[in-house]
Amino acid sequence: MPCTHSPWACCLACEELRAEIDVKIQAAAVVSYTLEVVPNEDAQDSNMVLGSCNGGSKKIIYQKNG
Repeated sequence: MPCTHSPWACCLACEELRAEIDVKIQAAAVVSYTLEVVPNEDAQDSNMVLGSCNGGSKKIIYQKNG
């Protein structure tokens, strides 16, 4: 399955990409959220997916808390 996000993001390690996304969210002053790396099959809501990593085999999902 091809990567639907930035092509370079598919090649990044998940924790590296998660950290980059985390910095951007914090810069936007969002204070209560969760970023989680999950297998593709566990990413049920495409609106929550912020990135793909590990060759496209995993997704990084975002959830605002509170």
